[in-house]
Amino acid sequence: MSDEKKYVDQEEIFSQTMRAGRRTYFFDVRETKAGDYYLTITESKKFTNDDGSYNFKKHKIFLYKEDFVEFQERLTKTTAYVLNEKGEEVISEKHQKDFTKPIKNSESDTIEGKSFTDVEFEDI
Repeated sequence: MSDEKKYVDQEEIFSQTMRAGRRTYFFDVRETKAGDYYLTITESKKFTNDDGSYNFKKHKIFLYKEDFVEFQERLTKTTAYVLNEKGEEVISEKHQKDFTKPIKNSESDTIEGKSFTDVEFEDI
């Protein structure tokens, strides 16, 4: 029996689900053989095949109690950094499959792939 199968067979003590677009996150409390609790965080992402069928890719993290405090501290610091640097606004176009990042060079800037050069009113 694979390690993953062993963990799947264990009873969930507590569970929370969070949907985020094509991803679903599962936060599950499970019990060790010794009777202690640990957390599994699973990301499940839906992929649609060319024929219309779909499958899910899953990634799982096992987090044990002795690591909870440090994990939470690092997660809090990291998310605070992102929010402080970029704010809470989501730039939705970047989540689109066909999004291409604008190219910038030293002579001109770009907006949505179109180049422009700064012009001073004295130049006109």
